[in-house]
Amino acid sequence: MSSDMQVFKLPDLGEGLTEAELVNWLVAVGDEIVVDQPIAEVETAKSMVEVPSPYAGTVAELHGEAGQTLDVGKPLISIARVGSSAGSPAAAPVAAPAGSVDPSPVSSGLDVSSAVEAAAETYRTEEKAGSGNVLIGYGTPGGATGGRTRPRKASVSIASSVVEPAAVPAVEPAAVPVMEPAVAGTRIPGKLSAVISPLVRKMARDHGVSLEAIEGSGASGLIMRRDVEAAITLPATREPAPAPAASPVSAPDAASADAGAVDNRTGLAVSARTPVRGVRKAVAANMTRSRSEIPEATVWVDVDATALLEMRAELKKRAPHDTPGLLAFIARFVTAGLKKYPALNTRFETAADGSQEIVGFDGINLGFAAQTDRGLVVPSVRNAHEMSARELDAEIRRLTAVARDGKATPTELGSGTFTLNNYGVFGVDGSAAIINYPEVAMLGVGRIIDKPWVVNGELAVRKVTELTLAFDHRVCDGETAAGFLRYVADAIENPGGALADM
Repeated sequence: MSSDMQVFKLPDLGEGLTEAELVNWLVAVGDEIVVDQPIAEVETAKSMVEVPSPYAGTVAELHGEAGQTLDVGKPLISIARVGSSAGSPAAAPVAAPAGSVDPSPVSSGLDVSSAVEAAAETYRTEEKAGSGNVLIGYGTPGGATGGRTRPRKASVSIASSVVEPAAVPAVEPAAVPVMEPAVAGTRIPGKLSAVISPLVRKMARDHGVSLEAIEGSGASGLIMRRDVEAAITLPATREPAPAPAASPVSAPDAASADAGAVDNRTGLAVSARTPVRGVRKAVAANMTRSRSEIPEATVWVDVDATALLEMRAELKKRAPHDTPGLLAFIARFVTAGLKKYPALNTRFETAADGSQEIVGFDGINLGFAAQTDRGLVVPSVRNAHEMSARELDAEIRRLTAVARDGKATPTELGSGTFTLNNYGVFGVDGSAAIINYPEVAMLGVGRIIDKPWVVNGELAVRKVTELTLAFDHRVCDGETAAGFLRYVADAIENPGGALADM
């Protein structure tokens, strides 16, 4: 293959995903593109994702058509390098993502300081595989092949002082300090605390997070992905994010070539064959694994939710537009219950040698089931144990919106430690829920309906719901599960007293 041609392969999508469906091309053959420009929309088993290009140049070939399923590691797009002679020192440099060291020399007569040269070397290493900033939340593929045949020159003019480079942790996408062009006789402004990779910048932009309000935890104040993720969980630090544009979703192959053929077993004509893929494929695999590996047990209890409904109605009179929903209050009770019964907020792991252990967590990422047009997904509220009912309500609403738009990230969809499932919205009282693997428990909430109930020895009509807890019997016994369920039930029946103790 010509050294002037760069082939970008479908990157590692993380979360055990090995394929994605190509939904739509955002570029065409002959288009001029820049680094990190979105080139295609792909649908994984988790969400709809825009894939940015790690290279700049002219689109030479598109490897695939809309509706086709592509394997990770297979060619996605071929891009001709910028300029007629990519190997020439005078060739136009490939556009670099904002937030990186300017690769073009700003002064041919000045040497680069050792600090900047170190940062530039890190950047050149990353550039051997393109920008390295492929997908938000999916990571950069390891051992990438193809890319630059020689390192690019990097030279920056510095006046009178040395800027310490920010160290780049191996677990984070490479992030290089911004080196603004120096003004003669002045010192480069201290911008290290606002330096992030394009990957992290896009994450902050998508979630409406103001970078100026974030204090970087990396070396020399570098803002890392974990800093933005932490800011995302704090509603106070977020700015209203623009509503994501609806993405075209290819219709499933409802009819196949043999539709209309007679089924041998039933003798009926086949009306359609629908491929199992995307979210449905992921759900099927996850539920099958849960049923085959987890010895689950179920406990349930009827709960008088009248007091909770009355409390919320009173709050709504005072603040009509700022009253948490019932699910947010129940979520708050759940996080308090999990602190009291942490065995239900764990993971059961079996090593390759057969040894087993129960992994506990210092915190709670509360998942909740959300029905979307693409199927059932479980976004999770990260660090839910630190949030009030009002904060939980805001985050649940935000995550529900991005999940239904197909824009939720793998971090938002795959980091839960316990799941809350409000199947009452479908008009049912209870469910023998299947635990969301690899978690060890799930709490279900049924519909709230009028039922006869004994109150102070007298029969009354009350608002009653059913709570159902499915749990992994390997991590705890019925006493622990029943204790947690009773704690949440008592909190719903006496919400004022429960919230006063939280």
